[in-house]
Amino acid sequence: MSSKVFIITGASRGLGLAVAQYLAQASHRVFLVARTEKDLQAFKAQHGSSVEYLAVDLADWKVAPRIIESALQAFGRVDGVVVNHGVLAPITRISESNVEEWRKAYDINVLSALALVKEAIPELRKSNGRVVFISTGAAFGAYSGWGSYGTSKASLTHLSAHLALEEPAITSVAISPGKVDTDMQKQIREGGKEAMTPDLHAHFVDEHKSGRLLDPKKPGNVIARLVEGATKDVNGKHFRWNAPELANFQDV
Repeated sequence: MSSKVFIITGASRGLGLAVAQYLAQASHRVFLVARTEKDLQAFKAQHGSSVEYLAVDLADWKVAPRIIESALQAFGRVDGVVVNHGVLAPITRISESNVEEWRKAYDINVLSALALVKEAIPELRKSNGRVVFISTGAAFGAYSGWGSYGTSKASLTHLSAHLALEEPAITSVAISPGKVDTDMQKQIREGGKEAMTPDLHAHFVDEHKSGRLLDPKKPGNVIARLVEGATKDVNGKHFRWNAPELANFQDV
C-alpha cells in the first residue's frame, strides 16, 4: 500500500499514540495533534520527516483550519482523520452538575470534532478518504455520573453517520475501543467513586487490579487499519473494536 497522510488527534499518549505508532511503522505520514508538545516532539524525533505536529487545544474551534493547513503544508494531502481526543469530566450526577462544565465537555467531545472534520472534507473528497471517530459503550448505555460523556459521545457517533450519508466519497466509522489502560481509566478509579454506583466503580477498579484493561495497541491497531483501508460496508456504522464484522482489521 502506498504512503498516505493521516491526522490523529489526542495523539500524545494512550490510544492516539498507539494509532500513530502503527501508521508510522507502516510507512505512512502522520500529522499529530495534542496539547502536550514535548510528547509530540519525542515522537517526531523517533520518526523524522514522516511526522509533523501541532500542539494546540482543540476546544478552541479556531485551530481547525490551522490543523488542515499545516498538514497540507507538511505533506500536501489528507487521506484520513482519527478523531480520538475527548474528555470524561465532569463525572457527576445531573442533580449536582454544572451546565458550564457540560458545555465545555461538548465543546471538546463534539463541536471541536465537527470543526475539524468540516475543514477536512474538501481534502477527504479528493482522496476518497476516511474518518474514524472514537466512540464508547457509554454512548449506548446510561452510567451514573457519566451523563456529559455518554451523551456527547452519542452525538459524536451520530455525527459519523451523518458524514457517511452526506459525503459519498468519504468513508466514516465510529469505534468503541473498550476498557483501555489509559489516563481516562485512572480518572474513573480516582475520581468517579462519589457519582458512580458502587458496583460500577468497583468493577472498573477490579478490571485494573486484575490486569484485564486492554493494551492501547490492541484497539489502536484496528483503528489504524480502518483509517488506512476501511471499506464501504462499515460506512456510517458503529462497532466495538473486536466485533466480528471487523475481523479483517484485527490482529491475527
